[in-house]
Amino acid sequence: MMSFIKLASCVFLSTIFISNISIAREGDQISIVGSSTVFPFSTIVAERFAKNTDFRAPVIESTGTGGGVKLFCAGIGLEHPDITNASRAIKETEKKDCASNGINPIEYMIGYDGITFSNSKGSEQLSLTKEEIFKAVSAKVMSNGMMVDNNFKTWSDINPSLPTIEIDVLAPPPSSGTRDAFVELVMHDTCKKIYNMSKKDYKASCSALREDGAVTEAGENDNLIIEKLSANKDRFGIFGFSFLDQNKEKVKGSIINGVAPSISTIADGSYEVSRPLYFYIKQEHVGVIPGLQEFGDYFMSLATSESPLEDAGLIPKP
Repeated sequence: MMSFIKLASCVFLSTIFISNISIAREGDQISIVGSSTVFPFSTIVAERFAKNTDFRAPVIESTGTGGGVKLFCAGIGLEHPDITNASRAIKETEKKDCASNGINPIEYMIGYDGITFSNSKGSEQLSLTKEEIFKAVSAKVMSNGMMVDNNFKTWSDINPSLPTIEIDVLAPPPSSGTRDAFVELVMHDTCKKIYNMSKKDYKASCSALREDGAVTEAGENDNLIIEKLSANKDRFGIFGFSFLDQNKEKVKGSIINGVAPSISTIADGSYEVSRPLYFYIKQEHVGVIPGLQEFGDYFMSLATSESPLEDAGLIPKP
């Protein structure tokens, strides 16, 4: 009876405060979409939230950061998600999309995650520079002062000290925040600092990954990437440190610019390929969707040292 009253109150308040709600959800659950990197942390929080409060466990869908923000900003109402997880900060263009639909995202930064360039546990651990990774995966590379099509076939083509094996990299799709962060932290950074390119030039020339078979988009399922790396010792994958940490018996991360990925090197900033993680709450749904603000507060209470989220690979804020 109380659940019915709570749901009825939710729909009633929706009618008063959110004029364009027309479709009620199945039950009084919080709806969460977004980053595959934040997904396991959000899942842990959701399970504990349901166990330790009077609210139901949220429904969580891993859509990738870009896909999640798009769904989140599409509108106000029970047919739209309340929270989107993000492995990067929301972009200005996305803020404008939200604003055009009357949405004010409330930002929560939960901690940090490194982006790893990993391979099978049974393979050699490579020590790479950002430039070498760029040369392996970028559609265009620098040659004689010009950006040309990438024709590197093996790692030894890039640097004779590297193995003579074909370049074979599994990468996240364009909808992924991991992909966005990798492009910014590795590809754009290389073109900006090493090739001394302007922002306009590196945005145009240093954002696309190869489409000649050397790089394959692997979807939002990081666990699938782990399995494919385990099956092929010459293949590399791009994914968050949390997945590396949870699968240490199967994969290992490459050393990048002299530093290996670890909780300590990501926390102190010495591992250069790292980024903050977020979730965003739709302010217009707070007070309408049961438990929404409480869930946000509960999530932040677990984003600390010596917590289940740290055990799962999250690097908490100092």
